[in-house]
Amino acid sequence: MKFFIIHGSYGNPNENWFPWLKLKLEERGQIVHIPKFPTPINQNLNNWMEVFNEYFNKIDEETIFIGHSLGPSFILSILEQIAVKVKACFFIAGFFGNINNSEFDRINKTFTTKEFDWEKIKNNCNKFYIYHSNNDPYVPLEKSKDLGNKLDVDIKLIEGAGHFNSEAGYDKFELLLQDINEI
Repeated sequence: MKFFIIHGSYGNPNENWFPWLKLKLEERGQIVHIPKFPTPINQNLNNWMEVFNEYFNKIDEETIFIGHSLGPSFILSILEQIAVKVKACFFIAGFFGNINNSEFDRINKTFTTKEFDWEKIKNNCNKFYIYHSNNDPYVPLEKSKDLGNKLDVDIKLIEGAGHFNSEAGYDKFELLLQDINEI
C-alpha cells in the first residue's frame, strides 16, 4: 500500500502525529508520502495541485489518503480528478465550506467553497473514515457531520482531542493506526 498524508493550513509534514504515523507505516514496509504545501503564503488549490502533480501517477487501488484539517478538502479535489478507486480515505477534523473564522476562511476558500462532485468522489474511494473531536477549537462539529452526510459515513467522535494536533497532545494517533491496520 502507499499512503499520502496531507497537512492543513499553516501545517507541515513534520508536525503533530504525521512523523509518528509515517514511521509506524514504514516499519511495516509501506510507502508514505507527506508533501509540503505552501501555507499560508501562496496557499490556494491551484498551487497545492501543482505541488501534488508529481504524485498523481502514483495513485492506484492500493492508495490510502489521510488528511488533517484542510487536508480532507484537498483530497476531495484529488478524488474528483482521478480515474481509479483508492482503498480508503481517513479525514481528521475535516470540513468543506466556511468555518466562520475569517483568517482561515480567507486562505481556505479555493479548497472549501467550490462545488464538489460528490458522486465521483464517492465512486473513487472504497471506504471513508471521519474523525472529529467534541472540543475542536477551529472546525465546528457540524462541519464534520456535513462532510459525513455527503459521504454517507458516520463520524467517529473523539472526546477531548481538540484539533488532533500537538497542542492537544496528538503527537501519536493510536486509533487512526488501529483503523488503518484493519484494512
